[in-house]
Amino acid sequence: MRVIEGGVCAALGFTANGVHCGIRKNHSKKDLSLIFSSVPASAAAVYTTNLVKGAPITVTKKHIADGYAQAVICNSGNANTCNANGIEIAEAMAELVAKELSIKASDVIVASTGVIGQPLSIEPIAEGLPALAAGLSAEGGKAAAEGIMTTDTVMKEVAVEFTVGGKSCRIGGIAKGSGMIHPNMATMLVFLTTDCAIAPDMLQKALSGDIANTFNMISVDGDTSTNDMVSILANGLAGNAIITAEGEDFTAFMKALNTVTIALCRKIAGDGEGATKLLECKVSGAADLATAKTVAKSVICSSLLKAAMFGADANWGRVLCAIGYSGANVDVNKVDVSFKSKAGIITVCKNGAGVEFSEEFAKQVLLEKEIEILVGLNSGEAEATAWGCDLTYDYVKINGDYRT
Repeated sequence: MRVIEGGVCAALGFTANGVHCGIRKNHSKKDLSLIFSSVPASAAAVYTTNLVKGAPITVTKKHIADGYAQAVICNSGNANTCNANGIEIAEAMAELVAKELSIKASDVIVASTGVIGQPLSIEPIAEGLPALAAGLSAEGGKAAAEGIMTTDTVMKEVAVEFTVGGKSCRIGGIAKGSGMIHPNMATMLVFLTTDCAIAPDMLQKALSGDIANTFNMISVDGDTSTNDMVSILANGLAGNAIITAEGEDFTAFMKALNTVTIALCRKIAGDGEGATKLLECKVSGAADLATAKTVAKSVICSSLLKAAMFGADANWGRVLCAIGYSGANVDVNKVDVSFKSKAGIITVCKNGAGVEFSEEFAKQVLLEKEIEILVGLNSGEAEATAWGCDLTYDYVKINGDYRT
């Protein structure tokens, strides 16, 4: 398996594009994206656990109930959530795409992201779609990635090439996510594409299984969005024997999918609103997987620890504190904690108690852009990883007047 260029257009048969249609006031920012498969594709998706859900999620669930789709339309700048005519608007978006691409409206995945509770007009979308569709190309992945961004500061895309049944396959994805990021389903939009042939039920199984250890292990600010969605289209153009059951081919597909999703997780967490550092908490030696995941997420969600990481302060007591209130059954007298970065690794806690360490070296370790928080529970063999970011002054600045 190797990393390649192309994002959602890396796989055979996929084209994409992104344009500014007028939803966002800033004309320099794209606000409408389209992804298209030249043939109908197996489709799967997972959604937010928030009881308040955006209208596009309701429409998408209905559209891919048969396990197939051919296009994805997504706007930014407006979440189309808590609107009286939200379903009508989301369905209209699908109809417009269907008309332009000569496909069925029921084969369109619909997504929206932006401000909640603000009416969304179909007019700018209708006006922008002809140019959006006409501009679809195999080089359009970056434009599509730009069109789904809100407070994101960097575009997020990745793709890999792998082998299934002797056939070369590709899987790629784009993502948006910066604020309102918290399990479960972590707040984001992620669109994945692959030319691997896989049955809809196995595709759903692969995606649902993967997110439990990837997107559900991210937290930026503790808020779960109303519009989270991770979707995947698999059009089968790689020509491999279709995956219909678990086995060697399914394992190879899962490994490639996981490589792409972890890369996107790191990009999302590192681009948290106002963030200056990517935090990665690795828990080892847990009695079971559930314990490892609970501890990792609790540490990464701690506002006090996140603030300490911003200040490059090796305040390891905040790690122990987060473990203690996590609800996990942990022997705190066995816990070890270390901080690691490109500058080196420093142990700050052994067997639940502090050890002598150089504050100067600790500062050097924590001043790096990517920090690993290593937690050893010394009670078993299970391990888990969670991703987050530091908590900075800019997070409040960004969200203090987000709507206005």
